[in-house]
Amino acid sequence: MALTDQSTGIRSGEELDASLIDPYLKAHLADLHGTPAISQFPGGASNLTYLIQYPERELVLRRPPFGHKARSAHDMGREYRILNQLKNAFPYCPQAYLHCTDESVIGSEFYVMQRVKGIILRSDLPPELALDARQTEDLCKSFINKLVDLHRVDYQACGLGDLGKPQGYVQRQISGWSERYEKARTPDAPAWEQVQAWLADKMPADSPTSSIVHNDYRFDNVILDPDNPMNIIGVLDWELTTLGDPLMDLGNTLAYWVQADDPLPVQLTRRQPSNAPGMLTRQAFVDYYAERSGIRIDNFDFYYTYGLFRLAGIVQQIYYRFFHGQTQDKRFARFIDMNRLLEQMSLNVITKSSL
Repeated sequence: MALTDQSTGIRSGEELDASLIDPYLKAHLADLHGTPAISQFPGGASNLTYLIQYPERELVLRRPPFGHKARSAHDMGREYRILNQLKNAFPYCPQAYLHCTDESVIGSEFYVMQRVKGIILRSDLPPELALDARQTEDLCKSFINKLVDLHRVDYQACGLGDLGKPQGYVQRQISGWSERYEKARTPDAPAWEQVQAWLADKMPADSPTSSIVHNDYRFDNVILDPDNPMNIIGVLDWELTTLGDPLMDLGNTLAYWVQADDPLPVQLTRRQPSNAPGMLTRQAFVDYYAERSGIRIDNFDFYYTYGLFRLAGIVQQIYYRFFHGQTQDKRFARFIDMNRLLEQMSLNVITKSSL
């Protein structure tokens, strides 16, 4: 189907050497024959994702970015383990096949996983899907339901009880992102001082509910069934997953959620079709999540503002690599403008206490 997510040519400076990766894969995986074609998936500004196509089998390879700064955010072994341990309880994870720590193969560690073929939404709903507003609402609710399902997983039973420390999670996230932001701050970056002070003052106590936290749950990290686009068949990009407060995860997701009535500067940052007719507003999203999860949500302005600040930290870490010439990807040149806009959005939230 033409809508199925496709790989493209490899970006300059991010090439893989087929003469090195091919013999390694054949030595560790069965039923690989011939010479592989290697291409790159266009999405993602962090870990790099490649399609390895053999005549009879397709694999996906994940590796850290070139010139990466935050090592803890690019732990291939950790992501590989999460996929393996979580697969039975949350079947939307791709099957992970192998993890390589030998950096001589491609210049970094990497892991290889199943390719889940389907539709990945980017900025807009493809016209070919022909979804009406009711179907789009169903898709939106399916998206939220999968997040609720993840937050309900018994992580102890999955063997992931050591993935993180839920106690003190909120405080660590606020202080941790403040520190990471300062380390990645460039001379042209905003200070975020007022927002950081507000977050420290409004920080809630530890939640009685802890869960697996995906930390990057948005539409371009889920895969839709080509035969039934309202059905989600895969969830990708588990590199930031940990244990913590599920409402922090919800805040992270809503930080990306640009709704139809947001002003033009905000609309220009949109990377998913969250403004399409039928998509829930941020407040309706929170209300539906609360209904489905049974979690009481009283102060979501805190979690949403945290999500915006954290997103600014991620954006700034990526911009730092561009600013210092560690990546040539020209998409990242505009990330400084996104950082400034996120600060203004956060100031608007803490002034109005609304989403």
